[in-house]
Amino acid sequence: MNTAPSTHFDQHYQTHLQHLKLKGLQPKTIEAHSRAIRRVGEYFDHKIDKLYVTQLTDYFSDLVTPHSWSTVKLDLYGLKSYYAHFLSKPWVAPGLIKAPKSYRLPDIVTVEEVRCVLVATRVVSYPI
Repeated sequence: MNTAPSTHFDQHYQTHLQHLKLKGLQPKTIEAHSRAIRRVGEYFDHKIDKLYVTQLTDYFSDLVTPHSWSTVKLDLYGLKSYYAHFLSKPWVAPGLIKAPKSYRLPDIVTVEEVRCVLVATRVVSYPI
């Protein structure tokens, strides 16, 4: 690895950490954003100041396979924050990532919803 990009990256990374702290972000948010910058830096050989949409598409495509969508979103938010607040550059890939919609049962179900679930049950696991 070439030490010049790494040294440049390390200086920017430390300054970015200071910016995150001065913005009053919570420690877990700072850790998530800094982890994202480190991961992106490793992927692009510490040259992340001028990324193109095609590079970001490749990166996030490679990231989504072994990681959860929440990790992908945190990397996206961390990199967007780095571009917006540290580099003062516009984000190059708006609308690049959209996580799949997940459907969850509500925390409070109605009597009708419970009735529908019970009617749909074919095998009783615990006999009454």
